[in-house]
Amino acid sequence: MEGKTSNEVFNREKAEATVKKLRQSFRAGKTKTYEWRAAQLEGIARLIKEKESEITQALRSDLAKPEMESYLHEISLAKSACLFALKNLKKWMKPEKVPAAITTFPSSAQIVSEPLGVVLVISAWNYPFLLSIDPVIGAIVAGNAVVLKPSEIAPATSELFAKILPEYVDSSCIKVVEGGVPETTALLEQKWDKIFYTGNGKVGRIVMAAAAKNLTPVSLELGGKSPVLVDSDVNLKVAVKRIAVGKWGCNNGQACIAPDYIITTKSFAPQLVEALKVTLERFYGKNPLESADLSRIVNLNHFKHLTDMLDEENVSDKIVCGGQTDEKQLKIAPTLLLDVPHDSLIMKNEIFGPLLPIVMVDKLEDSFEIINSMSKPLAAYVFTKNKKLEQEFLSNVSAGGILVNDVALHLANLYLPFGGVGESGIGAYHGKFSFDAFSHKKAVLSRGFAGEAGARYPPYTPEKQWILKGLINGSIVALFLALFKRF
Repeated sequence: MEGKTSNEVFNREKAEATVKKLRQSFRAGKTKTYEWRAAQLEGIARLIKEKESEITQALRSDLAKPEMESYLHEISLAKSACLFALKNLKKWMKPEKVPAAITTFPSSAQIVSEPLGVVLVISAWNYPFLLSIDPVIGAIVAGNAVVLKPSEIAPATSELFAKILPEYVDSSCIKVVEGGVPETTALLEQKWDKIFYTGNGKVGRIVMAAAAKNLTPVSLELGGKSPVLVDSDVNLKVAVKRIAVGKWGCNNGQACIAPDYIITTKSFAPQLVEALKVTLERFYGKNPLESADLSRIVNLNHFKHLTDMLDEENVSDKIVCGGQTDEKQLKIAPTLLLDVPHDSLIMKNEIFGPLLPIVMVDKLEDSFEIINSMSKPLAAYVFTKNKKLEQEFLSNVSAGGILVNDVALHLANLYLPFGGVGESGIGAYHGKFSFDAFSHKKAVLSRGFAGEAGARYPPYTPEKQWILKGLINGSIVALFLALFKRF
């Protein structure tokens, strides 16, 4: 473990020394072999299995995260990512053969995936285990040395990583740095071969500015206001259960892909609200602040950020369900708001909590203008049986990912990329996309010494020019002349 102790501070010099050691390990070739990569993945798989209880306890300490939610949304997904990478590692590492062009005949061509080098992963607090270990898995699979900086806002999980990760992986190539803004700043001052950041856009801009000083590539996993379009033709009982578990069952709305607002028609809104009320009571009881199945708000600052949204003028009177708060326990009940002003804080900012405004339109096609007036979201959801509306949604809405008739489940498919677009992020990961995110795709063209084309070399006579132009345009006659005619 690296980071602050009672006697020392992780400053710029410490950060520089850490990166130097990792770069020495990388240049020695330790991380590049299949055997090393597989051994690290096997170590992480053992960690997940053997330390499940400790992970669950840390998540409970940081967020009061329910045990089943911790398993479903963090532990099991991390395990799946690790085992999927192990299963496919050899295939991903294998050079990809591609066709050779007629202009380079005879030749062979391939794409070789090579590790970038020494990379930095800066994690988030809302899913502090998964969002730390998942990109680290990607960095390892691609053959990099890596520093993990867990979020200081989830201190129990951060401390757990610092304590147990070195027991399961090669600590000469994989390090954990704990701390807050000073430690992160010291890390960002170093030269990295890639920075992978998960969090908000404000810090994302700081990360990107720091990376730009060294032309360091970045992946930014951010967020945004993820809309849910609900048609009147849906199976309402199923739809509201899926919306509810995707909103409040995902860290009580503190998730980058949680529904941020619903759009439906004015005529259908009363039915939707009533169905959501019934479902919320069934899920979380008459007093949701006492429910063991809801996470708490992460800290007092975020609690006040959310209550400020609720208390805003012309918003507080729009609450149609919930609204209860408990500052001492940092609890906010699942809250529905109907017809909030479009210029209110709750509609201008990403909510990242248990508040869910419902926007009403005359017809669903009007929703596209509302969605597209905001920054492109990380996720967008549509509930409908109407294939035409579904296709219009897919064609008109730009988002990191789109899910039809459900919420959040697309991130569990390791064959799909997970990432944002525009202000919701740069780059994608999960499955092979994680391998690609931390790899350089090196173009390799190989030729022998036969098949020498004399027309390639000066002086360029009219005959040579005719042959070369024909060769570039794909002429077999020109290829024959280029290979066999002597100049």
